[in-house]
Amino acid sequence: MNLKDILVLTRRPEDFIGISKILEKSIAVKHAPDFPTAKALHGKSPFDMIIADITLLEEIQESEGFSFSDHPFVRTNSFVQIVVLCSRENQEAGLRAVKEGASGYLHYPVIKKEVQMLVSSASQTLSRDFELDYLRDVFWKTEWLDIIQSKNPRMKKIYADIRSVAPTIATVLLLGDTGTGKGMMARLIHWHSQRCEKPFIEVHCGAIPNTLIESELFGHEKGAFTGADRKKPGKFEMARGGTIFLDEIGTITQAAQIKLLQVLQDGIYSRIGGQSTLQSDVRIIAATNSDLACQVEKGEFRKDLYYRLNVFPIEIPPLNERLEDLPYLIEIFLKNLNIKYGKGIKGLDSNILEGFKKYDWPGNIRELENILERAYILENSSRIMPRNLPLETLPGIKPGITDHPPATSLARARQNAVNLFEFSYLTALLEQTKGRIDPAARIAEITPRQLSRLLKRHGLDKKNFKPKKDI
Repeated sequence: MNLKDILVLTRRPEDFIGISKILEKSIAVKHAPDFPTAKALHGKSPFDMIIADITLLEEIQESEGFSFSDHPFVRTNSFVQIVVLCSRENQEAGLRAVKEGASGYLHYPVIKKEVQMLVSSASQTLSRDFELDYLRDVFWKTEWLDIIQSKNPRMKKIYADIRSVAPTIATVLLLGDTGTGKGMMARLIHWHSQRCEKPFIEVHCGAIPNTLIESELFGHEKGAFTGADRKKPGKFEMARGGTIFLDEIGTITQAAQIKLLQVLQDGIYSRIGGQSTLQSDVRIIAATNSDLACQVEKGEFRKDLYYRLNVFPIEIPPLNERLEDLPYLIEIFLKNLNIKYGKGIKGLDSNILEGFKKYDWPGNIRELENILERAYILENSSRIMPRNLPLETLPGIKPGITDHPPATSLARARQNAVNLFEFSYLTALLEQTKGRIDPAARIAEITPRQLSRLLKRHGLDKKNFKPKKDI
């Protein structure tokens, strides 16, 4: 597929004339001297490429607040390629724009060979993007299309791998830090498999006591042990015909490992205390944030089980290695929050995204979701402002300069700062203790009751920090 329409956004008519002459036989080229004109033309009939003077883009960025992945032009046409036009002396700005998401850059005065090479490369990219988008829409279910958006090469490869493995019955092992999205990937695989009409059962192995893990997975007969006053089906029975997701698989006991190995090898198991053999018709997806290979070397995890689980491993990168996806993730979370709370908040203050890109995100996507929800609850304007976010998530941004001027008393402003600190501290504390109140209270040197009151005041739920839901 070739480029058909190009818009040149510049106050320098000589650049537009030069590009028009070079491309006059193959591509329609139009001119806009300012952003409102460009926006109107693009809205009426979207262009394949917009070549924009870097100085104009910087002015737009200052007034509108945008990134190249979340630009007004991109919102009108997701395939549009934005190319920066800059002087040779200002080439560094062009390179910076490409790093931030621009499709390329041109020097002015324009040179015929550079323009032709750019257009040729852009045509190839456009053809590939259209083909991939068509394949994506054919395969991916509509409700998941937002989730699979990514500009990160590793994530694109992961989604391609999921597209390949989802229709099969192969066992999948999801690897990655807590909060990176392993649970979401497991659901993505299930809902695009041949078993999507059958149950999807999640088991968070790390939250189940060792004495109960076998019973939870495989069930038990009445009288099998003290307290077993009735027969109980296990999660494998509940997931029959569908998918079982075993999160934190590295925490299960040796006895449970043996029974799980039997399921993977022979497709059979039995309830605790039972004599009959049950057939397993379940697709297994396992996940861990630990190094299973290291656990195998230490004798903590069976080698044969590890190889059975490691048929199709997928390693999910932490958030700080896919920062180019922040705009997509923020958009998804805000959309969900608008549905949940109904405030209609449209986005973030333009300075926040830059601060987020400098933050390390130790809690990954889950941390991003949590802080956005709290900021959303506190926000009274149409956009989330820095004042409602933990200061450490905005390195390099000084409160009071990038945020609105304080319109409150010193005492109130001081209390707001204390609230932000307490929320940040408590969030980190619960992440560290996995939502357990007693050890968290000991670290904070307060009583569990005091800690519970603080959590309630800040709208924090300990359940969200337990190894229970991996988004």
